[in-house]
Amino acid sequence: MSKIIQNLEIPIDKDLEEKLQWLVPEHGPYRILRQSVDARRSHSPHFVYTVEVAEKGETLQLPEFKLEKIENPKEKPLIVGTGPAGLFAALRFVERGVPCVLFERGSDSGERIKGINQYWRYGKLDPRNNVCFGEGGAGLYSDGKLITRIKSPHIPYVMNRLVQFGAPEEIQWLSNPHVGSDRIRRVIPKLREFLRANGCEIHFNTQVTEVLTEGTQVVGVRTEHGTEFRSPHVVMATGHSAEDMINHLRDIGVKLDGKSFAMGLRVEHSQASINKIQYRQFSEHPKLGAANYKLAHHDNKTGIGVYSFCMCPGGYVLSSGTEADGIVCNGMSNYNRNSPYANAAIVVSIDHDKNFGDDVFGGMKMRRELETRAFNSVVAAGGNT
Repeated sequence: MSKIIQNLEIPIDKDLEEKLQWLVPEHGPYRILRQSVDARRSHSPHFVYTVEVAEKGETLQLPEFKLEKIENPKEKPLIVGTGPAGLFAALRFVERGVPCVLFERGSDSGERIKGINQYWRYGKLDPRNNVCFGEGGAGLYSDGKLITRIKSPHIPYVMNRLVQFGAPEEIQWLSNPHVGSDRIRRVIPKLREFLRANGCEIHFNTQVTEVLTEGTQVVGVRTEHGTEFRSPHVVMATGHSAEDMINHLRDIGVKLDGKSFAMGLRVEHSQASINKIQYRQFSEHPKLGAANYKLAHHDNKTGIGVYSFCMCPGGYVLSSGTEADGIVCNGMSNYNRNSPYANAAIVVSIDHDKNFGDDVFGGMKMRRELETRAFNSVVAAGGNT
């Protein structure tokens, strides 16, 4: 029989195993369910654990996440986009015994990085292979951060599968799980090969240009090459940057709603300074690593919120444009988070109804205008993207 120990506080100069031996002298194997750092100023920094501990001689029942097979599936589902949503949709299908077809306008991750490097080094944008388009989606070459800000029973499954394909095991229990931009690039190819080996047909460099309909029923898709794939099951996992597909969906009568969002800029500062602010005199302790932070403010009069987003300890700010005349920036950290700099987005909430009314594409127009103005400002100053 196992038991759960919650809110187990461990000073940074002590070990979890030592504490468990004191609390449960005759214990068997254990596993960490959650780990976080409490660095509030009322006390010295320490780790906080939730641990499952088995009795001596017993074993732990680890979650297996087995999925029920579907017998004799009829049509192959069609999935558009190979970002996290598209890849995990395909994974769920093949694990349940359902063959599927996956489309991606860009290249596989190995080829994709060539286009990204051309952009970062020389400002030459590849509209198909950039920080947003290509296998792995926007997260593959930005950060590898795994924070959803939601609670879902599917999160442990996602973490388990990422570990299965090579992600660090601790993402299953850390409060701020992070694979790192360098390591996530080794995970995605393994996921791809698993999909192919288990019934997923993948088409890279193949943009879906049209969703086929008969009346109000979806019946398939057509690609840029003129090839039609027929199925009543189409998963649109195209991400926020595929504006051509969003416009197409509007043109064929799909109901679209404007969504509130957040927009802002990215700030960079010394990681050593952030460490000192958060950890004070303990800032150089090797167990603590690069500190992160979270800022938030809500103005009750205007209803506007200002907050930090996608904070990247020991990371880099990078250019993430998808259009030749627009500038976008993002942040990333490698697994070791060993850059001397930290960065975070500081964003302002934008209420769709208040700002754009009935204009469903008002937010997209605003974003496009700001990105173009930023680009023009850089060019006017004699710089490049």
